[in-house]
Amino acid sequence: MKYMWEGRFKEKTEEDVINFTSSLAIDKKLALYDIKGSIGHTKMLVKCRIISKKDGDKVIAGLKKIKTEILEGKFKFTQSDEDIHTAIERRLIEITGKTGERLHTARSRNDQIVLDERLYLKDVLKQILSLISNLQKKMIEKAEANFHFIMPAYTHLQQSQPVLLSHYLLSYVEMLERDKSRIQEAYKRMDILPAGVCACCGTSLPVDREYLAKVLGFSGISRNSLDTVASRDFLIESAFDCVLLMLNLSRFSEDIILWNTYEFGFVELPEKFCTGSSIMPQKKNPDVLELIRGKSASATGMIAGLMALMKGLPLSYNRDMQEDKRLAFNIFEDTLYSLDILVKITEDIRFRKDVMKEKISQFTLATDIAEYLVKKGVPFRESHRICGAIVRYCLEKNKSFSELSLKEWKDFCPKISEDIKYILSFEESVRQKKSYGGTSPEIVRKELNRWKKILK
Repeated sequence: MKYMWEGRFKEKTEEDVINFTSSLAIDKKLALYDIKGSIGHTKMLVKCRIISKKDGDKVIAGLKKIKTEILEGKFKFTQSDEDIHTAIERRLIEITGKTGERLHTARSRNDQIVLDERLYLKDVLKQILSLISNLQKKMIEKAEANFHFIMPAYTHLQQSQPVLLSHYLLSYVEMLERDKSRIQEAYKRMDILPAGVCACCGTSLPVDREYLAKVLGFSGISRNSLDTVASRDFLIESAFDCVLLMLNLSRFSEDIILWNTYEFGFVELPEKFCTGSSIMPQKKNPDVLELIRGKSASATGMIAGLMALMKGLPLSYNRDMQEDKRLAFNIFEDTLYSLDILVKITEDIRFRKDVMKEKISQFTLATDIAEYLVKKGVPFRESHRICGAIVRYCLEKNKSFSELSLKEWKDFCPKISEDIKYILSFEESVRQKKSYGGTSPEIVRKELNRWKKILK
């Protein structure tokens, strides 16, 4: 028998149908997880006396041999292997004979694929969480090393106010922590054993799903057989959390891409993470960061595809779900690669203190002047208008704030006195931002120390 299901069919299945329905090219990534699940399933069948210990030992030995073949690149797939499940079962029967035919007792490919996906996700999400922590640590190291560097903050890509570079870096540490939290919560909901519900309605055989959950390291078991094989929300949620993470990685990449330009000049990227041009010899392109930015766009499209895939499916299992892996695997793998390389780039990136400070416009102190007037008793809206007029005057006269005489200041507001000169520095500007969550060195140092304790 060429296909496990062909006993019901009289006509020979078209070759085009076999090729079109095959998922092996994608789900072979799940091979080791399929073997792990099958070994656990076999142990459960033996424990429940559904198959003998002798047969169970033979099946497990066969599965371990297949695992070795896969790891050594010696496993040979055939055209009749519709998916990774049938490929492994076919090879098992070749190794063990009729004994191998007992493996599929009390299970279906419907619950088997959900098991493989969950085992895969448990590993992938742990790797992603570890890499996020590594990236946070690198950002904290950079914040520590460049603690007092001052740069312009931006709104609307226009200089707004002076800010500590360390405060900027900690903003991404905060974002990444939320990404971690979302993935950790998704992991908890995903860590549920689906195996044992079979095609969609359970089995009359005396299986022990609690035992199997323990063997395979799941924290709980699914409670409804229809929902178990029909739902992919665990996959979509995890993928969606990775897409949100990729959006944050993309924003950081975009900042560094901009700062690496001649016009900004805030950073120097390590050459080993850049590429050149095929025609312009002088080019040093931030292609890796651009690709992270691009992959975030691809991930956004793929999560939309995953949700569209599931939105109209009737219960329970439908073959449409075969497409979930094509989309989800790309999201998870791009997330892993992007995180891994961004950790390395962040470690070697060099921030240029002098250029950052040199390029801050003194007009970024306008808000400090407005708050100075508020402290003198001027209503904020009035102080805002006064400062706007001062800025306009400086632009017309080609002057900076520091170049204004006391008389010029007082022409705008009599309450301004000699002490105005004390706030006209970027250092004083950041020092004064002492509100909780602000950029004062005092506040940022506390945050930096807090994060070092959290991530040690």
